[in-house]
Amino acid sequence: MRLRDYLKLGWEQLRRRMVVTALCAMGIAIGSASIIVALSFGESINHYSKTQMSFYMKSDEITVRNGIAKGADAKDTNASKAYELNKAKIDIMRSLPYVKALATYQTFNQFEFEVDNKRGQLYNVYATELDTLEAFGSELHQGGASDMDNTIILSYGATMGLFDEQLSRSGSQEEQSESEQLDNYLNQRIIAYPVYQKQIILKPQIFMPNGQQISSIQFPLRVVGILKKPEGVSDDMVSNMKTAFISPALGKKIRDAMAEANSNASSKSGSSTKAAQPEPEYNEVKIKVDESSHVRELDEWIKKLKLSTETNLFREERMQGELVILRLVFGGVGLFILFVASISIIVAMTMSTYQRRRQIGIMKVLGANLKQIRHMFMVESALLGVLGGGCGILLSYWVIWGINIVVMKFSPPRPGAEQEILFISPWILPVGLFFAVLTGVLSGIYPAIKASRTDALTAIKRD
Repeated sequence: MRLRDYLKLGWEQLRRRMVVTALCAMGIAIGSASIIVALSFGESINHYSKTQMSFYMKSDEITVRNGIAKGADAKDTNASKAYELNKAKIDIMRSLPYVKALATYQTFNQFEFEVDNKRGQLYNVYATELDTLEAFGSELHQGGASDMDNTIILSYGATMGLFDEQLSRSGSQEEQSESEQLDNYLNQRIIAYPVYQKQIILKPQIFMPNGQQISSIQFPLRVVGILKKPEGVSDDMVSNMKTAFISPALGKKIRDAMAEANSNASSKSGSSTKAAQPEPEYNEVKIKVDESSHVRELDEWIKKLKLSTETNLFREERMQGELVILRLVFGGVGLFILFVASISIIVAMTMSTYQRRRQIGIMKVLGANLKQIRHMFMVESALLGVLGGGCGILLSYWVIWGINIVVMKFSPPRPGAEQEILFISPWILPVGLFFAVLTGVLSGIYPAIKASRTDALTAIKRD
């Protein structure tokens, strides 16, 4: 007999026993759907965790700083320069594979700014390439990067709680009680003032050794962008996130102006203290990697440049280790359901063998050998597995679709996450179908052997 004959005969037998076939196929469908859903849960959670870690913990980023010279290199000034972060090394890193974006950073602390007779504060100002902000997860609420140097991008928190000098000088506040003044202050802290496209006066806060502040340096800048307000964060916390971003060229001007102001202040005060070392051009470099799986390889290449690196790769690896256990649990549940389904198939096929013993006896009398009879039952079991596996694929899609609807309806929006949490990867479908067919074939071994051992004459005489 050819394979086509086996398939035709097996399909006819399944059609004759519609109820038994439907029940067995349902068991396999539930089992294979459980396998597919379990693997999809694991794959989706893995993908979701990577996405969230990339958004919150920046697991796809590498922070590069000056290297640490050791031994004789630490004492040798010329040798220690080999560990410095410079433009040549930055150009090399920019040309490395897997680098999605690269940005240099120089950090300045404690600035004041004035706009419309109001005064605000900036705890940190970062000199970086403004066109790379979105690549590193900073979404803009208004405006965008500009090629001009006299521009600045403020965080949403920097626009909150601006101090109005004219209001404070008025006598209206003096008439208020302390509790009313405190309430007004707290309310003012969370009010954002519209500064987009306005000119602000940026003032570095420089202090002399005696505590006197140098306030003569001023930089008129145009606000060309406001960062988006962080989601899921209270207004009180956002009001403390007072940061800003400027271009590297402007950062160099500020650095030189601050160094000159410190030098002049020291000379005027007659201080004999040793001149401070000039600020480095770059504090650090951040690299956005195309995939977190390439972080380790890229990190090794950067270390060969004698630079220090920092990543959150260890956190992702620890999270992945915990997710493996979860995926094994889901997979074990699916396999258990398939095992239960296989028992029902064995019972059904064994009953089919008993009911078809006259047919088996006639086939043996007509010349069918043991191998052909075993193959007939094995093919029938395999067809039952294919039928159940196909139904399981459809069932798994319905289950995933239903879960996604429930999640999207009842869960709050998550920053950096996709709408659909669960999905079925293409490679999971063949795996689910394979387990379904394997369950059918293994379940048909015992009934096939039992059918092949049926005595032909005895079976014909009984019926």
